Amino acid sequence: MEGSDYRLKLPQELSYIHDTFHVSNLKKCLAKPDVQVPLKEIEIDENLRFVEEPIEIVERDVKNLKRRRIPLVKVYWNSRQGAEYTWEREDQFWKKYRHLFSKPVPSSSVATSALRTRLF
Repeated sequence: MEGSDYRLKLPQELSYIHDTFHVSNLKKCLAKPDVQVPLKEIEIDENLRFVEEPIEIVERDVKNLKRRRIPLVKVYWNSRQGAEYTWEREDQFWKKYRHLFSKPVPSSSVATSALRTRLF
């Protein structure tokens, strides 16, 4: 092991994960140091990344560019670091998470609802 490599002491249930990583892979974590998430609650994908799922759409808006209007949705995610919101393209998000569009959502733009009716 080189000086900038670290080896993790992993529990048996995580033995399938490579236990050595380079310091360049570290990311700043703003979580409380005494908070631990039970392994049963963590869902990871095939690339060993935490799977975040959207909880709900909390707002809609339309981004006006020169000749285009892009409908957006503000999404609340199940982030392990607390409440997390992101703006996503409505058309792309709708393809993957249709079930979240069943409830009415406040718009920050009146044009959004008319545009949504035309698109879907």
